[in-house]
Amino acid sequence: MTHSRRDFLKTAGAASLASLAPSAPRVILADDIDRKKFEAKADSVIVLWMGGGMAHMETFDPKRHTPFKTGMKASEVCSTFPSAPTVVDGVRFSEGLEAIGRVMDRGTLIRSHVAADLGSILHSRHQFHWHTGYEPPVNVAAPHLGAWIGQALGPRNPAVPSYIDIGQRYDGNGEAEELRSFQTGGVLGSEFGPFRIPDPSDAVAAVRPPAGMTLSRFQNRYQGYKKLLAASPIGREGSDYQRESLLRSLENADRLLNSDAAKAFDLSLEPKESRDVYNTGRFGLGCLLARRLVEAGARYIEVTTEYIPFVNWDTHDNGHTRLRDLKKQIDAPVARLVLDLEQRGLLDRTLIVLASEFSRSVLVEGKADKKVPDQVQVPDTLANLAQFGHHRHFTGAGSVLMFGGGVKKGYVHGETADEMPCTTTKDPVTVADLHATIHHLLGISPRYGVVTEERPFYVTKDGKGKPVNAVIA
Repeated sequence: MTHSRRDFLKTAGAASLASLAPSAPRVILADDIDRKKFEAKADSVIVLWMGGGMAHMETFDPKRHTPFKTGMKASEVCSTFPSAPTVVDGVRFSEGLEAIGRVMDRGTLIRSHVAADLGSILHSRHQFHWHTGYEPPVNVAAPHLGAWIGQALGPRNPAVPSYIDIGQRYDGNGEAEELRSFQTGGVLGSEFGPFRIPDPSDAVAAVRPPAGMTLSRFQNRYQGYKKLLAASPIGREGSDYQRESLLRSLENADRLLNSDAAKAFDLSLEPKESRDVYNTGRFGLGCLLARRLVEAGARYIEVTTEYIPFVNWDTHDNGHTRLRDLKKQIDAPVARLVLDLEQRGLLDRTLIVLASEFSRSVLVEGKADKKVPDQVQVPDTLANLAQFGHHRHFTGAGSVLMFGGGVKKGYVHGETADEMPCTTTKDPVTVADLHATIHHLLGISPRYGVVTEERPFYVTKDGKGKPVNAVIA
Protein backbone atom coordinates (compact mmCIF):
# COMPACT_ATOMS: atom_id res chain seq x y z
CA MET A 1 0.00 0.00 0.00
CA THR A 2 1.33 3.43 -0.91
CA HIS A 3 0.66 6.69 0.89
CA SER A 4 0.76 10.20 -0.51
CA ARG A 5 2.20 13.27 1.21
CA ARG A 6 -1.38 14.44 1.78
CA ASP A 7 -2.21 11.17 3.59
CA PHE A 8 0.91 11.58 5.68
CA LEU A 9 -0.03 15.13 6.69
CA LYS A 10 -3.55 14.08 7.59
CA THR A 11 -2.34 11.34 9.91
CA ALA A 12 0.45 13.50 11.35
CA GLY A 13 -2.04 16.29 11.99
CA ALA A 14 -4.49 13.88 13.62
CA ALA A 15 -1.76 12.58 15.88
CA SER A 16 -0.81 16.14 16.87
CA LEU A 17 -4.41 16.95 17.78
CA ALA A 18 -4.67 13.66 19.64
CA SER A 19 -1.76 14.73 21.81
CA LEU A 20 -4.08 17.30 23.42
CA ALA A 21 -6.31 14.64 24.85
CA PRO A 22 -4.20 12.24 26.93
CA SER A 23 -3.73 12.67 30.62
CA ALA A 24 -0.29 12.22 32.15
CA PRO A 25 1.47 9.24 30.54
CA ARG A 26 2.34 6.59 33.11
CA VAL A 27 5.87 5.20 32.98
CA ILE A 28 6.02 1.45 32.54
CA LEU A 29 8.98 -0.68 33.49
CA ALA A 30 10.69 -3.22 31.31
CA ASP A 31 10.48 -6.93 32.02
CA ASP A 32 12.48 -8.53 34.82
CA ILE A 33 15.52 -9.12 32.62
CA ASP A 34 15.71 -5.50 31.49
CA ARG A 35 15.09 -4.17 34.99
CA LYS A 36 18.53 -5.34 35.99
CA LYS A 37 20.74 -2.31 36.20
CA PHE A 38 23.24 -2.00 33.36
CA GLU A 39 25.87 0.66 33.16
CA ALA A 40 25.26 3.70 30.99
CA LYS A 41 28.26 4.41 28.81
CA ALA A 42 27.10 7.85 27.61
CA ASP A 43 25.47 10.90 29.18
CA SER A 44 24.76 12.94 26.03
CA VAL A 45 23.98 12.37 22.36
CA ILE A 46 24.80 14.51 19.33
CA VAL A 47 23.01 13.44 16.15
CA LEU A 48 24.52 14.89 12.97
CA TRP A 49 21.68 14.65 10.48
CA MET A 50 22.44 14.51 6.76
CA GLY A 51 18.91 15.44 5.72
CA GLY A 52 17.89 14.40 2.22
CA GLY A 53 19.56 11.04 1.64
CA MET A 54 23.33 10.53 1.90
CA ALA A 55 24.60 8.07 -0.72
CA HIS A 56 26.72 5.48 1.06
CA MET A 57 28.85 4.71 -2.04
CA GLU A 58 29.81 8.40 -2.24
CA THR A 59 30.71 8.86 1.44
CA PHE A 60 31.64 6.10 3.91
CA ASP A 61 31.30 2.97 1.78
CA PRO A 62 33.12 3.73 -1.50
CA LYS A 63 33.09 1.22 -4.34
CA ARG A 64 34.74 1.01 -7.73
CA HIS A 65 35.54 4.51 -8.98
CA THR A 66 34.07 5.41 -12.35
CA PRO A 67 35.18 8.86 -13.60
CA PHE A 68 32.77 10.83 -15.76
CA LYS A 69 33.06 10.83 -19.52
CA THR A 70 30.53 12.06 -22.02
CA GLY A 71 28.50 9.21 -23.47
CA MET A 72 29.19 6.75 -20.64
CA LYS A 73 26.40 4.35 -19.70
CA ALA A 74 24.65 5.02 -16.40
CA SER A 75 24.90 1.32 -15.62
CA GLU A 76 28.69 1.69 -15.48
CA VAL A 77 28.57 4.18 -12.61
CA CYS A 78 29.44 2.94 -9.13
CA SER A 79 31.24 5.57 -7.02
CA THR A 80 31.80 8.91 -8.71
CA PHE A 81 34.72 9.77 -6.39
CA PRO A 82 37.92 7.82 -5.79
CA SER A 83 38.45 6.42 -2.31
CA ALA A 84 41.01 7.59 0.21
CA PRO A 85 42.61 5.71 3.13
CA THR A 86 41.62 6.40 6.73
CA VAL A 87 43.76 6.04 9.82
CA VAL A 88 42.37 2.50 10.23
CA ASP A 89 44.11 -0.10 8.08
CA GLY A 90 41.88 -1.41 5.32
CA VAL A 91 39.09 1.14 5.85
CA ARG A 92 38.60 3.70 3.11
CA PHE A 93 36.24 6.66 2.78
CA SER A 94 35.23 8.57 -0.31
CA GLU A 95 37.51 11.39 -1.42
CA GLY A 96 36.69 14.62 0.39
CA LEU A 97 36.25 13.07 3.85
CA GLU A 98 39.93 12.83 4.76
CA ALA A 99 39.61 14.76 8.04
CA ILE A 100 36.91 12.41 9.31
CA GLY A 101 39.05 9.52 8.10
CA ARG A 102 41.85 10.70 10.39
CA VAL A 103 39.59 10.25 13.46
CA MET A 104 38.06 6.92 12.38
CA ASP A 105 40.20 5.22 15.04
CA ARG A 106 37.87 6.82 17.62
CA GLY A 107 34.68 5.44 16.10
CA THR A 108 32.49 2.71 14.65
CA LEU A 109 31.13 2.63 11.10
CA ILE A 110 27.91 0.74 10.40
CA ARG A 111 27.78 0.00 6.67
CA SER A 112 24.64 -2.13 6.77
CA HIS A 113 21.89 0.22 7.93
CA VAL A 114 18.68 -0.62 6.05
CA ALA A 115 15.59 1.57 5.94
CA ALA A 116 12.12 0.07 6.34
CA ASP A 117 9.69 -0.69 3.54
CA LEU A 118 7.14 2.08 4.13
CA GLY A 119 5.14 1.57 0.96
CA SER A 120 6.53 4.66 -0.73
CA ILE A 121 9.96 6.19 -0.46
CA LEU A 122 9.16 9.70 0.75
CA HIS A 123 11.58 11.81 2.78
CA SER A 124 8.81 12.78 5.22
CA ARG A 125 7.87 9.19 6.00
CA HIS A 126 11.44 7.95 6.41
CA GLN A 127 12.52 10.95 8.47
CA PHE A 128 9.49 10.44 10.73
CA HIS A 129 10.40 6.77 11.12
CA TRP A 130 14.07 7.44 11.85
CA HIS A 131 13.40 10.12 14.45
CA THR A 132 10.50 8.49 16.29
CA GLY A 133 11.17 4.79 15.69
CA TYR A 134 7.58 4.35 14.47
CA GLU A 135 6.40 3.87 10.91
CA PRO A 136 3.75 6.42 9.90
CA PRO A 137 0.87 6.64 10.15
CA VAL A 138 0.45 6.19 13.91
CA ASN A 139 -2.60 7.09 16.00
CA VAL A 140 -0.50 8.38 18.89
CA ALA A 141 1.64 11.53 18.82
CA ALA A 142 5.00 9.78 18.64
CA PRO A 143 7.80 11.50 20.59
CA HIS A 144 11.08 12.36 18.92
CA LEU A 145 14.14 10.33 19.95
CA GLY A 146 15.45 13.38 21.81
CA ALA A 147 12.19 13.74 23.71
CA TRP A 148 12.34 10.11 24.90
CA ILE A 149 15.91 10.55 26.10
CA GLY A 150 15.08 13.77 27.96
CA GLN A 151 12.03 12.21 29.60
CA ALA A 152 13.76 8.99 30.60
CA LEU A 153 16.96 10.53 31.97
CA GLY A 154 15.99 14.07 32.95
CA PRO A 155 18.27 17.06 32.41
CA ARG A 156 22.01 16.98 32.97
CA ASN A 157 21.80 20.67 33.82
CA PRO A 158 18.35 21.97 34.86
CA ALA A 159 19.08 25.29 33.13
CA VAL A 160 19.82 23.68 29.73
CA PRO A 161 17.04 22.24 27.53
CA SER A 162 17.38 18.48 27.33
CA TYR A 163 16.57 18.36 23.58
CA ILE A 164 18.01 21.03 21.28
CA ASP A 165 17.54 21.14 17.50
CA ILE A 166 20.08 23.16 15.50
CA GLY A 167 19.95 24.25 11.88
CA GLN A 168 16.49 23.28 10.58
CA ARG A 169 14.34 26.16 9.37
CA TYR A 170 10.62 25.87 8.76
CA ASP A 171 10.09 29.20 7.01
CA GLY A 172 9.88 28.79 3.26
CA ASN A 173 10.35 25.02 3.46
CA GLY A 174 8.03 23.09 1.18
CA GLU A 175 7.75 20.28 3.74
CA ALA A 176 7.56 22.30 6.96
CA GLU A 177 4.51 20.46 8.27
CA GLU A 178 6.13 17.08 7.68
CA LEU A 179 9.18 18.22 9.67
CA ARG A 180 7.07 19.54 12.54
CA SER A 181 5.21 16.23 12.78
CA PHE A 182 8.17 14.44 14.34
CA GLN A 183 10.08 17.31 15.98
CA THR A 184 7.89 17.12 19.05
CA GLY A 185 7.59 15.79 22.57
CA GLY A 186 4.39 14.04 21.47
CA VAL A 187 2.48 12.29 24.24
CA LEU A 188 5.33 13.03 26.67
CA GLY A 189 4.38 16.71 26.68
CA SER A 190 5.64 20.05 25.39
CA GLU A 191 8.39 20.29 27.98
CA PHE A 192 10.22 17.49 26.14
CA GLY A 193 9.92 19.08 22.71
CA PRO A 194 12.87 20.76 20.98
CA PHE A 195 14.48 24.04 21.88
CA ARG A 196 15.00 25.21 18.30
CA ILE A 197 17.99 27.15 16.99
CA PRO A 198 17.29 27.61 13.26
CA ASP A 199 20.50 29.57 12.65
CA PRO A 200 23.48 28.67 14.85
CA SER A 201 25.34 31.85 13.85
CA ASP A 202 22.64 33.77 15.74
CA ALA A 203 22.02 31.25 18.50
CA VAL A 204 22.54 33.84 21.20
CA ALA A 205 19.35 35.58 20.04
CA ALA A 206 17.38 32.62 21.40
CA VAL A 207 18.55 33.38 24.94
CA ARG A 208 18.33 37.18 24.88
CA PRO A 209 15.42 39.62 24.78
CA PRO A 210 14.84 41.07 21.28
CA ALA A 211 16.88 44.14 20.36
CA GLY A 212 15.55 47.27 22.04
CA MET A 213 13.52 45.38 24.63
CA THR A 214 14.42 45.73 28.29
CA LEU A 215 14.62 42.65 30.49
CA SER A 216 11.66 43.81 32.59
CA ARG A 217 9.53 44.31 29.47
CA PHE A 218 10.55 40.88 28.23
CA GLN A 219 9.55 39.31 31.54
CA ASN A 220 6.17 41.09 31.37
CA ARG A 221 5.69 39.65 27.89
CA TYR A 222 6.44 36.21 29.30
CA GLN A 223 3.65 36.65 31.84
CA GLY A 224 1.33 37.81 29.06
CA TYR A 225 2.19 34.75 27.01
CA LYS A 226 1.04 32.53 29.87
CA LYS A 227 -2.34 34.26 29.71
CA LEU A 228 -2.53 33.60 25.99
CA LEU A 229 -1.81 29.97 26.71
CA ALA A 230 -4.95 29.73 28.81
CA ALA A 231 -6.99 30.75 25.76
CA SER A 232 -5.15 28.46 23.33
CA PRO A 233 -6.43 25.04 22.13
CA ILE A 234 -4.21 23.32 24.71
CA GLY A 235 -5.45 25.68 27.40
CA ARG A 236 -9.10 25.08 26.47
CA GLU A 237 -9.11 21.46 25.37
CA GLY A 238 -5.92 19.86 26.61
CA SER A 239 -5.61 17.72 29.69
CA ASP A 240 -4.22 19.09 32.93
CA TYR A 241 -0.98 17.28 32.14
CA GLN A 242 -0.63 18.86 28.70
CA ARG A 243 -1.30 22.35 30.06
CA GLU A 244 1.14 21.86 32.91
CA SER A 245 3.74 20.43 30.54
CA LEU A 246 3.54 23.48 28.29
CA LEU A 247 3.88 25.77 31.31
CA ARG A 248 6.91 23.80 32.43
CA SER A 249 8.45 24.25 28.97
CA LEU A 250 7.99 28.03 29.30
CA GLU A 251 9.46 27.99 32.78
CA ASN A 252 12.44 25.99 31.51
CA ALA A 253 13.05 28.58 28.78
CA ASP A 254 12.82 31.40 31.33
CA ARG A 255 15.28 29.58 33.59
CA LEU A 256 17.77 29.30 30.73
CA LEU A 257 17.57 33.02 29.93
CA ASN A 258 18.52 33.85 33.50
CA SER A 259 21.37 31.33 33.86
CA ASP A 260 25.09 31.32 33.12
CA ALA A 261 24.43 28.44 30.72
CA ALA A 262 23.08 30.99 28.23
CA LYS A 263 26.70 31.90 27.45
CA ALA A 264 27.10 28.55 25.68
CA PHE A 265 24.86 29.89 22.89
CA ASP A 266 27.13 32.87 22.21
CA LEU A 267 29.59 31.75 19.53
CA SER A 268 31.37 35.12 19.70
CA LEU A 269 32.92 33.87 22.95
CA GLU A 270 34.70 31.08 21.07
CA PRO A 271 38.36 31.77 20.17
CA LYS A 272 38.72 32.82 16.52
CA GLU A 273 41.08 29.96 15.67
CA SER A 274 38.55 27.39 16.82
CA ARG A 275 35.57 29.14 15.24
CA ASP A 276 37.37 29.37 11.88
CA VAL A 277 37.84 25.58 11.72
CA TYR A 278 34.13 25.01 12.29
CA ASN A 279 32.96 27.85 10.08
CA THR A 280 32.25 25.97 6.85
CA GLY A 281 28.68 27.23 6.93
CA ARG A 282 25.60 26.79 9.11
CA PHE A 283 26.22 23.09 9.70
CA GLY A 284 29.81 23.64 10.80
CA LEU A 285 28.80 26.36 13.25
CA GLY A 286 26.06 24.02 14.46
CA CYS A 287 28.74 21.46 15.36
CA LEU A 288 30.60 24.14 17.31
CA LEU A 289 27.41 25.09 19.13
CA ALA A 290 26.73 21.42 19.89
CA ARG A 291 30.16 21.06 21.50
CA ARG A 292 29.58 24.14 23.65
CA LEU A 293 26.13 22.88 24.68
CA VAL A 294 27.48 19.47 25.70
CA GLU A 295 30.00 21.31 27.85
CA ALA A 296 27.11 23.27 29.38
CA GLY A 297 25.13 20.11 30.18
CA ALA A 298 22.78 19.42 27.25
CA ARG A 299 21.38 15.89 27.01
CA TYR A 300 20.38 15.51 23.31
CA ILE A 301 21.43 17.76 20.43
CA GLU A 302 20.64 17.36 16.75
CA VAL A 303 22.60 19.32 14.17
CA THR A 304 21.27 19.14 10.64
CA THR A 305 22.68 20.05 7.26
CA GLU A 306 19.03 21.06 6.87
CA TYR A 307 16.43 19.19 4.89
CA ILE A 308 15.00 21.24 2.03
CA PRO A 309 13.44 19.47 -0.97
CA PHE A 310 15.94 19.25 -3.86
CA VAL A 311 18.66 21.02 -1.84
CA ASN A 312 21.71 19.74 0.06
CA TRP A 313 21.75 15.90 0.27
CA ASP A 314 18.49 15.70 -1.71
CA THR A 315 20.60 15.31 -4.85
CA HIS A 316 18.08 14.80 -7.64
CA ASP A 317 20.43 16.64 -9.98
CA ASN A 318 24.13 17.51 -10.15
CA GLY A 319 24.79 14.80 -7.59
CA HIS A 320 28.54 14.57 -8.06
CA THR A 321 29.17 18.32 -8.01
CA ARG A 322 26.88 18.96 -5.04
CA LEU A 323 28.46 16.19 -2.97
CA ARG A 324 31.88 17.71 -3.49
CA ASP A 325 30.58 20.90 -1.85
CA LEU A 326 28.65 19.04 0.88
CA LYS A 327 31.75 17.15 1.95
CA LYS A 328 33.57 20.45 2.39
CA GLN A 329 30.78 21.56 4.72
CA ILE A 330 30.92 18.49 6.99
CA ASP A 331 34.47 17.11 6.89
CA ALA A 332 36.46 19.54 9.05
CA PRO A 333 33.65 20.34 11.57
CA VAL A 334 32.81 16.69 12.28
CA ALA A 335 36.46 15.77 12.79
CA ARG A 336 37.09 18.82 14.97
CA LEU A 337 34.00 18.04 17.08
CA VAL A 338 35.40 14.57 17.82
CA LEU A 339 38.85 15.93 18.69
CA ASP A 340 37.55 18.83 20.79
CA LEU A 341 35.34 16.55 22.88
CA GLU A 342 38.23 14.15 23.30
CA GLN A 343 40.58 16.95 24.39
CA ARG A 344 38.03 18.10 26.98
CA GLY A 345 37.56 14.60 28.35
CA LEU A 346 33.95 14.47 27.10
CA LEU A 347 34.09 12.08 24.13
CA ASP A 348 33.90 8.90 26.18
CA ARG A 349 30.57 10.06 27.65
CA THR A 350 29.19 11.72 24.50
CA LEU A 351 27.75 9.59 21.70
CA ILE A 352 28.00 11.14 18.23
CA VAL A 353 25.77 9.62 15.53
CA LEU A 354 26.03 10.72 11.88
CA ALA A 355 23.11 9.41 9.83
CA SER A 356 20.55 10.03 7.08
CA GLU A 357 17.02 8.81 6.28
CA PHE A 358 18.21 6.56 3.43
CA SER A 359 20.90 6.26 0.78
CA ARG A 360 20.88 6.91 -2.97
CA SER A 361 21.54 4.90 -6.09
CA VAL A 362 22.15 5.59 -9.77
CA LEU A 363 19.62 3.24 -11.32
CA VAL A 364 17.67 1.44 -8.59
CA GLU A 365 14.79 3.11 -6.75
CA GLY A 366 14.11 1.44 -3.40
CA LYS A 367 15.39 -2.04 -2.60
CA ALA A 368 17.15 -4.10 -5.24
CA ASP A 369 14.68 -6.98 -4.97
CA LYS A 370 11.50 -4.89 -5.11
CA LYS A 371 10.03 -2.98 -8.01
CA VAL A 372 9.35 0.61 -6.97
CA PRO A 373 8.22 3.37 -9.36
CA ASP A 374 11.07 5.68 -10.33
CA GLN A 375 10.94 9.21 -8.94
CA VAL A 376 13.91 10.36 -11.02
CA GLN A 377 14.53 9.68 -14.67
CA VAL A 378 18.17 8.93 -15.47
CA PRO A 379 19.06 8.43 -19.12
CA ASP A 380 20.81 5.25 -20.14
CA THR A 381 23.64 7.35 -21.58
CA LEU A 382 25.00 10.36 -19.68
CA ALA A 383 25.39 13.44 -21.81
CA ASN A 384 26.74 15.92 -19.23
CA LEU A 385 28.16 16.19 -15.71
CA ALA A 386 24.80 17.27 -14.24
CA GLN A 387 23.51 13.72 -14.86
CA PHE A 388 26.51 12.19 -13.08
CA GLY A 389 25.87 11.10 -9.49
CA HIS A 390 23.42 9.25 -7.29
CA HIS A 391 19.89 10.58 -7.71
CA ARG A 392 17.40 7.88 -6.68
CA HIS A 393 16.17 7.10 -3.18
CA PHE A 394 17.67 3.79 -2.04
CA THR A 395 16.70 1.93 1.15
CA GLY A 396 18.64 -1.31 0.71
CA ALA A 397 21.79 -0.05 2.45
CA GLY A 398 23.21 2.99 4.20
CA SER A 399 26.04 4.16 6.42
CA VAL A 400 25.90 5.34 10.04
CA LEU A 401 29.03 6.70 11.69
CA MET A 402 29.33 6.70 15.50
CA PHE A 403 31.97 8.10 17.84
CA GLY A 404 32.55 8.02 21.60
CA GLY A 405 29.83 7.14 24.07
CA GLY A 406 30.72 3.46 24.48
CA VAL A 407 31.12 2.31 20.86
CA LYS A 408 34.13 0.40 19.61
CA LYS A 409 37.08 2.25 18.14
CA GLY A 410 38.23 1.65 14.58
CA TYR A 411 35.47 -0.90 13.99
CA VAL A 412 33.39 -1.56 10.86
CA HIS A 413 30.07 -3.42 11.13
CA GLY A 414 28.24 -5.03 8.22
CA GLU A 415 28.94 -5.26 4.52
CA THR A 416 27.41 -4.24 1.21
CA ALA A 417 27.85 -5.65 -2.29
CA ASP A 418 30.79 -4.38 -4.32
CA GLU A 419 28.74 -3.83 -7.47
CA MET A 420 25.52 -1.97 -8.09
CA PRO A 421 23.07 -1.71 -6.48
CA CYS A 422 25.49 -2.16 -3.53
CA THR A 423 22.80 -3.49 -1.21
CA THR A 424 23.40 -4.89 2.29
CA THR A 425 24.85 -8.40 2.28
CA LYS A 426 25.82 -8.94 5.94
CA ASP A 427 24.57 -7.95 9.42
CA PRO A 428 21.69 -5.58 8.54
CA VAL A 429 20.85 -2.92 11.16
CA THR A 430 17.29 -1.58 11.30
CA VAL A 431 16.07 1.72 12.76
CA ALA A 432 14.63 -0.17 15.74
CA ASP A 433 17.97 -1.82 16.50
CA LEU A 434 19.91 1.40 15.95
CA HIS A 435 17.63 3.20 18.42
CA ALA A 436 17.93 0.31 20.85
CA THR A 437 21.72 0.66 20.64
CA ILE A 438 21.58 4.40 21.33
CA HIS A 439 19.23 3.91 24.28
CA HIS A 440 21.30 1.04 25.65
CA LEU A 441 24.46 3.16 25.60
CA LEU A 442 22.55 5.77 27.64
CA GLY A 443 21.36 3.19 30.14
CA ILE A 444 17.77 3.10 28.84
CA SER A 445 16.10 -0.24 28.15
CA PRO A 446 14.65 -0.69 24.63
CA ARG A 447 11.47 -1.71 26.50
CA TYR A 448 11.24 1.50 28.49
CA GLY A 449 7.98 3.30 27.77
CA VAL A 450 4.77 4.91 28.94
CA VAL A 451 1.10 4.03 28.98
CA THR A 452 -1.01 6.55 27.08
CA GLU A 453 -4.68 6.17 26.17
CA GLU A 454 -4.62 2.76 27.86
CA ARG A 455 -1.93 1.42 25.54
CA PRO A 456 1.80 0.91 26.05
CA PHE A 457 4.16 2.99 23.93
CA TYR A 458 7.88 2.19 23.96
CA VAL A 459 11.16 3.88 23.01
CA THR A 460 11.55 1.24 20.30
CA LYS A 461 8.63 -0.06 18.28
CA ASP A 462 6.59 -2.38 20.51
CA GLY A 463 9.66 -2.58 22.75
CA LYS A 464 11.27 -5.06 20.35
CA GLY A 465 14.43 -3.20 19.34
CA LYS A 466 17.66 -5.06 20.13
CA PRO A 467 21.01 -3.36 20.71
CA VAL A 468 23.70 -4.17 18.17
CA ASN A 469 26.08 -5.63 20.73
CA ALA A 470 28.88 -6.00 18.18
CA VAL A 471 29.39 -2.22 18.05
CA ILE A 472 29.44 -1.73 21.84
CA ALA A 473 32.86 -1.59 23.48
